Amino acid sequence: MTRTRKPTKSPGKPKRGDIIPPSRSDFDEILRLIEAARGRAVAAVNTVLIDLYWQIGERISARVAGNGWGQGTVEELAEHIRRHHPNAKGFSARNMWRMMQFFETYRGRPKLSALVRELSWSHNLAILSRSKRDEEREFYLRMGVRERWSFRELQRQLNGALFERTVLSPPKLSTPLTELHPGAGEVFKDTYLVEFLQLPAGHSEADLQHALLEKLKQFLIELGRDFCFIGTEYVVQIGGRDFAIDLLFFHRGLNSMVAIELKVEEFQPEHLGKLEFYLEALDRDVKKPHEHPSIGVLLCATRDHEVVEYALSRAVSPTLVAEYQTRLPDKKLLRAKLHEFYEMAEAEAARPRLEGPKPSRAPSKGRKGRKK
Repeated sequence: MTRTRKPTKSPGKPKRGDIIPPSRSDFDEILRLIEAARGRAVAAVNTVLIDLYWQIGERISARVAGNGWGQGTVEELAEHIRRHHPNAKGFSARNMWRMMQFFETYRGRPKLSALVRELSWSHNLAILSRSKRDEEREFYLRMGVRERWSFRELQRQLNGALFERTVLSPPKLSTPLTELHPGAGEVFKDTYLVEFLQLPAGHSEADLQHALLEKLKQFLIELGRDFCFIGTEYVVQIGGRDFAIDLLFFHRGLNSMVAIELKVEEFQPEHLGKLEFYLEALDRDVKKPHEHPSIGVLLCATRDHEVVEYALSRAVSPTLVAEYQTRLPDKKLLRAKLHEFYEMAEAEAARPRLEGPKPSRAPSKGRKGRKK
């Protein structure tokens, strides 16, 4: 007698009470919750700490102005805090003088006082101590929050005189780029510092490209937070031929691809023609319907600013010409140029107009009412 084999049941939806083995995604989901909560906790602690330093600075400022507190009194205060809270850090007399300076610098400026709470005390001290003008402090505060710089990266940007370079040399953009992407001026730079590549003096384009890929993380930080790497030697096919774009990125804020062509020589006008050719290929064959027109960046070793201006004035594509520097700039020289720039701007603002309205004269008395 042959036994008929019962058909095996196909696995269906698990019933209540069944034991389901955990998956890696289940564990990772819990891990992400923990990491997010830790991030919020760190941010909350930092905000509370900055608020505390602000309040201490406010009270010391009031006592100095009203009660004549001096250095000796603040040292007594620091010793008083040490006796009552021996494990508390950051309440030396020197640091409390900085708290007072911190408060006096940003009081009455609600937009900036909100920004300082988003950065660490170390970030704030670096910006406060190394920035000479209010505009410079505001610049680094906004950039630090927007780019989420680490303290080390903030120090690097301060050493590289990013503020001076931005004011003295804004990026050179083509007209189509400013029209298609109005915010491009805040995204791109006129000069990119790549001192971290440690390139030799006589490097080739292959050396530059290889070094950028080796230090891609640092290069992405230098480019900006919203840049995402797509590929190198990115191939586009036109007419049965292959053409390779040196570096291809995507910018989330501008919602467009960014093609970067590298030149280790001085900028030549004909370089733009090749870059525009690549942009046309990207927009026709690679760009997705929801994306904006692609942007081209010609990154060269040196350039003549007047030649760049002439070349970009007739450019038909959204392009810009930037320079890369393998050494940190002379910050003292840039500060001197910036000081001269501000002096000229102030003199220009104070200069009276050559053809202004003539001063009004008092009305002359008429003959009416005069005694004969």
